[in-house]
Amino acid sequence: MINGKRPDPDKVHPINGYDKEIYIKPTINNPNIIVGDFSYIADLDFESHVTHHYQWNGDKLIIGKFCQIAVGVEFVMNGANHQMNAVSTFPFYTLEGWDMEPPAMADLPLKGDTIIGNDVWIGQNAVILPGVHIGDGAIIGANSVVGRNVEPYTIVVGNPAKVLRKRFDDELIGLLQSFKWWEKKH
Repeated sequence: MINGKRPDPDKVHPINGYDKEIYIKPTINNPNIIVGDFSYIADLDFESHVTHHYQWNGDKLIIGKFCQIAVGVEFVMNGANHQMNAVSTFPFYTLEGWDMEPPAMADLPLKGDTIIGNDVWIGQNAVILPGVHIGDGAIIGANSVVGRNVEPYTIVVGNPAKVLRKRFDDELIGLLQSFKWWEKKH
């Protein structure tokens, strides 16, 4: 508590007089985007960073508490994936004027929900691909393209993102995961 003020997860601008950073949760309108308290992005509009997120897919973007998301980060959702087991990958059924029925959901390459754990730091211009799960305390390097799951407290970098190292040894990671500091009263 500074100057008698407690942090407020429902306040959009966490720094008075600075509008280039927002707490994400109070700005969300899409019911398929779920964000925990105090997660922020270095931008004015979070939902513009979630692309190809179509209601008919039903996929969710779930982000934990206390995540730090840099400018230019993009969450690519399942709608970006095209059917690959047909003669053409062109999505005729989504565009007006074509007489085509949509394929069965089972024929689409849907990868499920994208889930970001708690206290995850995602560096500038990183891209998170559909269905990826990023564990608590992970760090995603700037300009990385993450197409595979990331273990808790692991640092990944590059395109495609590869493990650089773990932040801590396995014993400490286990303790941090059982302690779950982000669930404590703040």
